[in-house]
Amino acid sequence: MIEVYHNPRCGKSRNCLAFLENTNQECKIIKYLEETPDAEQIKDLLKKLHLKPVELVRQKEKVWIENFKNIKMTDEAIIQAMIDYPILIERPIIIRGNKAIIARETDKIEAFFKDSSLL
Repeated sequence: MIEVYHNPRCGKSRNCLAFLENTNQECKIIKYLEETPDAEQIKDLLKKLHLKPVELVRQKEKVWIENFKNIKMTDEAIIQAMIDYPILIERPIIIRGNKAIIARETDKIEAFFKDSSLL
């Protein structure tokens, strides 16, 4: 089952879901602003994305700029910031098995699924 971390207010996230629907992909939608992931879920997501915590942060978000920009933070502190302010989590994210991508561009989504011939 494909999982999608989705923010309905985000155009890129809506486009990602539309692409998945148009290619008949069944997916579980995770509205992460309502269903905030815990620390273990974020760590698992980071592992699947092959990213460091700061690379998953939307660093142009107002809350990041006002509270965290230019502050030296541990990975654990960055993860806690994403739990406290889930709007900081980059989106949309597609998860399939032990792999995940930040799916902001259609060609990236296509390439992600091409490997397994899902499209």
